[in-house]
Amino acid sequence: MAKSMTAFARVEADNISWEIRSVNQRYLDVTFRMPDVYRVLEIQLKNSLRQQLHRGKLDCVLRVHQEQSQVSLVINEELVSSLRTAADRIDALTGNDSQINALDLLRWPGAILDDNLDSETEQVSIIETFNDAVTSLVEMRQREGDELKNIVLAQLGELAGVVDQVRLEAPSIAKHQRTKLQDRLLQFKVDLDEGRLEQELVYLAQKSDIMEELDRLDTHMGEVRNTLDQAGPIGRRLDFLMQELNREANTLSSKASVANTSLQTVDLKVIIEQMREQIQNLE
Repeated sequence: MAKSMTAFARVEADNISWEIRSVNQRYLDVTFRMPDVYRVLEIQLKNSLRQQLHRGKLDCVLRVHQEQSQVSLVINEELVSSLRTAADRIDALTGNDSQINALDLLRWPGAILDDNLDSETEQVSIIETFNDAVTSLVEMRQREGDELKNIVLAQLGELAGVVDQVRLEAPSIAKHQRTKLQDRLLQFKVDLDEGRLEQELVYLAQKSDIMEELDRLDTHMGEVRNTLDQAGPIGRRLDFLMQELNREANTLSSKASVANTSLQTVDLKVIIEQMREQIQNLE
């Protein structure tokens, strides 16, 4: 099923808000921006995210809004006391007065606790709001993916049309090669064995035959359509199919000896490149 890797979601609940931005990436790359006190939830949130998304670069931003009157700061008395004792001991050993004040002690990691931030209820709310944001993001990626799928299918239709035109003109390529060789022999006025000449013409016809490339193009296009309807991540498989389509188009271009066919192979490459650009957005 086609899902875009480009999406945005924002969900707010009470004093909590999550913003998730998603852009193209070969693998799943998740970055969390949140207050340090909530870092304990990061692994759990990442595991939840990986269950629903497989590719993309995601930037997840958590904001917690609290009124000043609601904030209750608690001093870690045991830690602060230990820090003060250690500082005094160092002063006694060195003979110096470090002049550590209360602000210096409060800056020490863990010296200030906030019993509101660590509440289990708030953590549950953060996780639930995050899951809602991820659900909203997945829905947007699905809508974008459906649009991309329609674009790729339309481009496949154009590609198939060009392939059909080339197929109709395929007999003229072999005829052109045969006529070209015979004209050159007439110019040089060389008498050749008719049997040997026929062998060379057959070899030349086989070398310039483009039906095999056209058949493979049809096969790859059919596989692209099938892949677009598959469940799960399909972007990498489609990217591989684009490479195979381009390979066949290049081979076809090298065999084309008629001007019109050469132009048509250019059209094939342009359409394939346009498809590849769209597919790079799919998960």
